[in-house]
Amino acid sequence: MKSQINFRASPPSPPHTCGGEGRGEEASTRFTGRSSFRPIAGAPRHAPFFHLRGAAVVLSALALAAASRPGAVPATPPPPVHSDLTLLQCGNLIYAGSQSSVCFADNFLSDVAAQTNLRVNKKFCPVRLDSEALFDFPFCVMSGNETFSLAQRERDQLHRYLTQGGFLLVSPGCSDEKWDKSFRQEIKVCFPEFPLKTIPMSHPIFSIVNQIPRLTEKHGNQVSLEGLEINGRLVLVYSKDGLNDVAHASGCCCCGGDEVASPARVNVNVFTYAALY
Repeated sequence: MKSQINFRASPPSPPHTCGGEGRGEEASTRFTGRSSFRPIAGAPRHAPFFHLRGAAVVLSALALAAASRPGAVPATPPPPVHSDLTLLQCGNLIYAGSQSSVCFADNFLSDVAAQTNLRVNKKFCPVRLDSEALFDFPFCVMSGNETFSLAQRERDQLHRYLTQGGFLLVSPGCSDEKWDKSFRQEIKVCFPEFPLKTIPMSHPIFSIVNQIPRLTEKHGNQVSLEGLEINGRLVLVYSKDGLNDVAHASGCCCCGGDEVASPARVNVNVFTYAALY
């Protein structure tokens, strides 16, 4: 683990309401620094250096767990969720035009807050992959269905994000094979020198908070996670089977496919690892 600079926000200010599709038009300050928090007793204290731009980013009711299906209008829109730059925040990527996912539950963020001393925004904020507001989020999730293709600007931005301290947790909705194929193709284009590789069960993401000695999908078959490592740092975790925790994603009609069993436990570990390493 590399000793680097921890997250620290600028002096608290009134929270911004997420708005404007994550473009960050109301950007104010960029902050970095050292934090005195100790996430877990006995755990390493250092997190990756990452520039967070003080910006208002959109959250329409999408905490992913609260987003509506395309074309559907909720009877009672949920109250807006505020972007709080004094907290570690998680973005939900909007990519390939308007692709995103309503079927990735944000419950694991509440679990992170309950099981560690990390100060976490418990809701997702949607953010465009091609937007500078992406750099307000040290951690993002990416999911979806069907075939997709990234624009060149999105590819360039993804490369920049992951090589400058960002972390991505990725899985297709309903174990979608078409999405899986598209994602693998895009990773090869963006990172031809860094292939996805199987993550061994001895890796800290399987023990940093929850002890996970074995990974199985919901039918009991053993599965594995893949990762992208850049210059010795794990920057992306991928499950082709799924880590979306669809059972807790309200507004989602997805069956979950061959989703990994107890996905929230895995996601807690991945988020905590990303914050500490």
